[in-house]
Amino acid sequence: MIGGLSGQRMLIGLLVGIALLIFLVLKTKIHAFLALIIACVVVGVVGGMPVADVKLESGATFGIINSIKNGFGGTLGSIGIVIGFGVMMGQLFEATGAAEKMAQFFLKVFGKKHEEEAMAFTGFLVSIPIFCDSGFIILAPIAKAISKATKKSVISIGTALAAGLVITHTLVPPTPGPLGVTGIFGIDAGKFILLALVLALPMTIACLIYARYLGKRIYQIPNEAGDGYTRGAYREADYSNSFVMDGKELPSAAESFGPILLPIILILIATVTSALKMTTGFMAVFQFLGSPIVAVGIGLLLAILTLGRRFDRKGVLSEMEKGMASAGIIMLVTGGGGALGQIIKDSGLGTYMAENLAKTAIPIIVLPFIIATIMRAIQGSGTVAMTTAASISAPIVISAGINPFLGAVACCVGSLFFSYFNDSYFWVVNRTLGVSETKDQLRVWSVTSTIAWAVGFVEILVLNIFI
Repeated sequence: MIGGLSGQRMLIGLLVGIALLIFLVLKTKIHAFLALIIACVVVGVVGGMPVADVKLESGATFGIINSIKNGFGGTLGSIGIVIGFGVMMGQLFEATGAAEKMAQFFLKVFGKKHEEEAMAFTGFLVSIPIFCDSGFIILAPIAKAISKATKKSVISIGTALAAGLVITHTLVPPTPGPLGVTGIFGIDAGKFILLALVLALPMTIACLIYARYLGKRIYQIPNEAGDGYTRGAYREADYSNSFVMDGKELPSAAESFGPILLPIILILIATVTSALKMTTGFMAVFQFLGSPIVAVGIGLLLAILTLGRRFDRKGVLSEMEKGMASAGIIMLVTGGGGALGQIIKDSGLGTYMAENLAKTAIPIIVLPFIIATIMRAIQGSGTVAMTTAASISAPIVISAGINPFLGAVACCVGSLFFSYFNDSYFWVVNRTLGVSETKDQLRVWSVTSTIAWAVGFVEILVLNIFI
């Protein structure tokens, strides 16, 4: 353990902190962001972390406040700017009718009554090259527009989108997490991509079924003002006047999709060239343009230049500021979740539990899955969970003569387990869809991610019989 902390004491601190967090969110008027920060402090204090930052022999700074700052800043440093750009772009989509145009396109391609399939399939493809957080922020306005037009619950459409995004983000290289796992296990990334795509399909279908069920239990649609959601009793979708825009002329398909497709293409090019180790010389330009911050920023500029032509300067700025108003709370709770994950990571609790689990008599093929599952539950990050599980279990799996592809899949699938308060994606999905009640937040995303995890585990057991 870092700084001589006791693993048992840190585990007690985690349990106390999580229990307090749940109590504060469920039973008090304290906002989720403040509750997250309080939980961070309690986990650290009860677990024995120093209240005042101290210098370790390695030169690193160690302490509760330092972990909170690093976790908050590190999380927002990776996705905060993308969230800001994304919500501004999304507001322009809504104000100009571009989101409605995209919704029309998806309804035409997939047909009526298949909106969930349309969004899940879109997310399934989009999240292969980009982070699911960024993908959801970019694509959520489409789900919202479809819901507003058809009167179908945004929960079913948005949950399907979120599931499609996170499943391929977790399983399919060149996303950094699974790509790192293939490297640790020393297996061919191309073959793993094909295997992961096949395994991802049943997981996505299962989540689609649940998303449809959930939309009937939590029925809410965007309000007329476009600044919130209206909840009520379930009603069937209405396609009779789905996209009547009060005579408003919609932008072209190219103008509507351009700001979304351009950053996705740039990120994809950067990911592929990086995987091929083509990152020097002129190719370094693609690495720069394909970083999520730059790519989404370019998409926003394109939206301003094309879609923004419908407004004067003051109108464009006003619409983007409306978008930023909704981004603030998403950023705060997302950063708070990152702070909690950092406290647990810095304490060494995750590694402590994983290493002790590896010493038990658990069947070898289940070992990486369980380690990844526990790591995911206690620190939130799927990428950290799968790479840690791979680092610990790969030598054991390989020396036991088990197919390393199966071990790698187990690490990735285990990292999907029960996304909750310490996972930034939990907050991105729920806050973007306007889900504020904790019970509903757990039903919308924690249960969905666990369904994908459970289906993946069954697939691992089946594969273990044949390979």
